[in-house]
Amino acid sequence: MGQGPCSEIDCSDLLNHFEHVLESDPLIDEVGFIHPSLFTVLDKEAGVSSACLNEVQPSTETSTSFWNQDHKLGISTDILIQLCKDAKHAFLTALKEYKCHKNARSESSSTNISSGVSCSLRTLENKVMKHSQAILLLSSDFGTAWNARKLILSKQNQPWVLTEELRLSRLVLSNCPKSEPTWSHRRWIIKMLSRNNSTPEEIITKESELVESIGERSKMNYRAWYHRCWLVSYMPVEQVLQELNKSKRWAGLHVADSSCFHYRRRLMLRLLEPLNVKGSNAYDKTEAQKMWMEELDWNKELVERYLGREALWLHRRFLSLNWIMYFARNHSSETGQSIIMNEEIVSFIGKEIQLLKSSMTVPDTKFEDFQAQALHATVYMMWLTKHIPGLWRMLEEKLGTEKLKCVLKIVAQERPNLAFAPNDIFAVLKGLSIN
Repeated sequence: MGQGPCSEIDCSDLLNHFEHVLESDPLIDEVGFIHPSLFTVLDKEAGVSSACLNEVQPSTETSTSFWNQDHKLGISTDILIQLCKDAKHAFLTALKEYKCHKNARSESSSTNISSGVSCSLRTLENKVMKHSQAILLLSSDFGTAWNARKLILSKQNQPWVLTEELRLSRLVLSNCPKSEPTWSHRRWIIKMLSRNNSTPEEIITKESELVESIGERSKMNYRAWYHRCWLVSYMPVEQVLQELNKSKRWAGLHVADSSCFHYRRRLMLRLLEPLNVKGSNAYDKTEAQKMWMEELDWNKELVERYLGREALWLHRRFLSLNWIMYFARNHSSETGQSIIMNEEIVSFIGKEIQLLKSSMTVPDTKFEDFQAQALHATVYMMWLTKHIPGLWRMLEEKLGTEKLKCVLKIVAQERPNLAFAPNDIFAVLKGLSIN
């Protein structure tokens, strides 16, 4: 079949027609459901005129079921329900036959019979794979179809077949970018590829780029970003550093999307793993500390530029606490999780208090971003006090009693679960109520 709208004469029924389209254009990279009235519009946009179509196919009738042009496939919403029913029925029938023949093969003791059953099994495997592809493109959350494909693919265990399976799941994601079974299936494929040999860096890179491209079209896609975080465990340190550099621009343009910052946190924790190994060299720690401070400085720039973005303050929590835990603490004299204030920590906290003071300045109370900035800054500082008890006295010294009362009041009103203060703070406040 040539490119352009599909002809009804190609197949006798919807399912055969649909599967014929998929077979005739194996390079399809995007699928979607569209209203049949849009087919003509798509033809015009693609530069395909009706006159041209009639010259190429004078005896055929333009399809109102499928549209295939430039490796893009559109499926009419008018036939969607019936097509889905037909595909599901065909798949379940093929799967049932496959399981029956598989059991017959295991029970067979004759070589000739076994050979015949084996040939039949291969035919049924192809049918299951063919019909499961059709149903998954129509209903991506149909777990039985994904599991059937896993069953057959695990027997073949051929890298090129698994790579082709990545292409299919990518096609499914083009229409259903938040399909958890599809993302889970991709992780299964990568695990299978990594069994024979180490997962190629190229595959991990393409997976990461796929998530980023889907993130542009599908906002707040936590399933996609979780998949990207999962990939980090397969990355060597060099690739982790590359991913940090590549994701920085995207994060800077999407400061309200916490998913990318969560991904960056996963990458940074991956870089800290060698530091937990006994005998790690000083160079690794120096480079990690430099990278950490650069991230803190960059985060501060974003916090001051984009007011009231909670994702930025949550990222700063992670950066601040881990910087103190890994780079500022005197590990030779400290034990456990308690943090003892030293000169380096005091200097760092002093800068954070300055950031708090500047963030609490609200020039226009009607501008919600300023109010949100003040709230996130105070909650951030209160969160730090839970991990660094000595911070309370620094807050008293740097802010003063009245400013500290203001901080506690904001937190008490907006985040009551964090509104706490030890007895010495109430003593500093001289019994004054924050209400």
